[in-house]
Amino acid sequence: MARPVHRVPVLTDNYVWLYEYAAGRCAVVDPAVAELVLEAAAARELTVTHILNTHWHPDHVGGNLAIKAATGCTIIGPAREAFRIPGIDGTVDEGDIVTLGDASGNVLFVGAHTAGHIAYAFAGALFCGDTLFAMGCGRLFEGDAADMHAALKKLMALPPVTEVYCAHEYTLSNAAFAVTVEPDNAALLARYAAVQEARRNNQPTVPTTLALEAATNPFVRADSVDELAARRRAKDAFRG
Repeated sequence: MARPVHRVPVLTDNYVWLYEYAAGRCAVVDPAVAELVLEAAAARELTVTHILNTHWHPDHVGGNLAIKAATGCTIIGPAREAFRIPGIDGTVDEGDIVTLGDASGNVLFVGAHTAGHIAYAFAGALFCGDTLFAMGCGRLFEGDAADMHAALKKLMALPPVTEVYCAHEYTLSNAAFAVTVEPDNAALLARYAAVQEARRNNQPTVPTTLALEAATNPFVRADSVDELAARRRAKDAFRG
């Protein structure tokens, strides 16, 4: 059963997610900061019991210690990056299961953006950090195109109805690039127009779904590692 997920916009374009796995209880996914997250949880009368980190970057773990100090929560993060996760209490890796109340999430290793990056797949909800974005994928800071190709294939094997809770509002720039790759993709063109309208009105474009990404994301639609690599290089240089 899908559980409520609440969006907390922070910094310039980050999203922190409150996964309400039981009435009045939540896990915080990738808290860049603490104060706004604690305020959002309090406004919804939610007790923070856990933090789930996908990778070590400061804009995903920056709020860990202050949230833990305020709530006594348990911090879970990637085993391969444990030494870089502030306040970590438990480590997980491919094949592990995170249990929150009666909600269970599968841990997927998706190292590419960072070497130890993981994702959490709960029923109907995927928390994928900086691996898969709406019409995009993460930059290859510590992994290579083969790593990202494998990671995206793993995520796309989940049910198409899965909602994708990525960590940034990058959709408009991703869409502008995507249409240069597939200018005749009608679904992509329609989505680009919708995203432009949403952002003009300061509306969020995340979450997305795996089905929508399968139809419009040039990175998950790449036929090979080489094609993905070429598209990633082009996106890195894109200024549109």
